[in-house]
Amino acid sequence: MRLLDENGKQVGVVSFNEALDKASEKDLDLVLLNPNSNPPVCKLLDYGKYKFDTIKRERELKRNQNIPELKAIWLSMTIDKHDLETKAKHGNKFLQDGDKLKVVLKMKGRQRAFSQIGLKVMQDFFSLVESNGTMDKQPVIMGKNITMIITPKK
Repeated sequence: MRLLDENGKQVGVVSFNEALDKASEKDLDLVLLNPNSNPPVCKLLDYGKYKFDTIKRERELKRNQNIPELKAIWLSMTIDKHDLETKAKHGNKFLQDGDKLKVVLKMKGRQRAFSQIGLKVMQDFFSLVESNGTMDKQPVIMGKNITMIITPKK
């Protein structure tokens, strides 16, 4: 088998017993890297330390990754201009943080007959957050709600 030392340098082609002797001599483990090659490739290393380092590296990568959330903002058809601007300010903050935004407008009673007004409110809201996001899903009427998805700009 082809043997690599703890630094990654080639020792050469040695027998299995000879490789085991070198591993025990240096208090290291003999790890099979590539069993399909001819001759098989083995390396001398401290397997416990190797495993600890890989787990630590994976944990660090997991901690540093940013997973975007789906934040929701609820509107109504009778929302006033200032209230809409306040909700848009919160929406802009969510989009700047890299989160997706789900905007839901709830219609009550007779408001369902005038759903065009609700669509206009949604368009007004989008015009206020358009600088930070793009419309991923157009406003859709689903029962009592009108929903729209906005994703942050890169």
